[in-house]
Amino acid sequence: EECVIWELSFMFPPVFRCAGVFCSANINPVKYLSTEASAPPKRPINGYLRYVHQQQPLIASRHPEMKLVDIIRKLAQEWRTMSPEQKEPFQKTFLLDMEQYKLDVQKFKAQLSPAQLQELATEKQMRLKKKKATKRKIELNRLGKPKGIRNAFNIFMSAQFLEAKGDNVQAKVTSLVEDWKNLSSHDKKVYEQLAEDDKIRYKNEMESWEKQMVEIGREDVLRVLKKKKSCAEAPKVKKLKKSKSKSAQRTTAGKVAGKRSAKSVSTEKI
Repeated sequence: EECVIWELSFMFPPVFRCAGVFCSANINPVKYLSTEASAPPKRPINGYLRYVHQQQPLIASRHPEMKLVDIIRKLAQEWRTMSPEQKEPFQKTFLLDMEQYKLDVQKFKAQLSPAQLQELATEKQMRLKKKKATKRKIELNRLGKPKGIRNAFNIFMSAQFLEAKGDNVQAKVTSLVEDWKNLSSHDKKVYEQLAEDDKIRYKNEMESWEKQMVEIGREDVLRVLKKKKSCAEAPKVKKLKKSKSKSAQRTTAGKVAGKRSAKSVSTEKI
């Protein structure tokens, strides 16, 4: 539910409170399809999102004090308790738009070259991967996963951010980067030591959290984290093997060159 609420908070910003997108489920909804040949057609929203899209501005106008997250949580609860007959108008409209969407996708792909189709597939894969990572991050936060390790500069920036020069975040960060560069090695050691302490904090909290995940039967979360860690370490191992092979090649080349020079010397003596 939290993942759905997080996504909907971006899909339905406060500006929709005055939009009145859908007055009824039976009227023709807005077509989420592009007429431009250069842009792919957009997938229509499902029945649940149509219901939220219809009811959100109505509830916001009646209860302006309610936050968007609370409104969406309320609508999600209402949708779960609705009968199939009540959901049918929203689902039916979605299925009709879905059929049109499939036809538009076929027409759009027919205009593309093989290279463009490959690029389109790659972009889709990246979007799905990003969406999956976002959901995973939300789930880990909900499960109370400890915050990651902060380096020395991160700790310095957190401590000095309020007093940093600049009128906005970007200006402050730029100013802090310069301050960090000009900081003496003696002063940097203070933050470097704090960073080492943070490593210990993270290690202890992770051990405690992992035990908790095992107790509640969420070993699947730990397996994903270990797999992610092994994938991140794999390139380092490959680079190390490559560097070793290069050094071995240099050593072999040096030995061969030494033998050749020794042979040439012995030949000159003869």
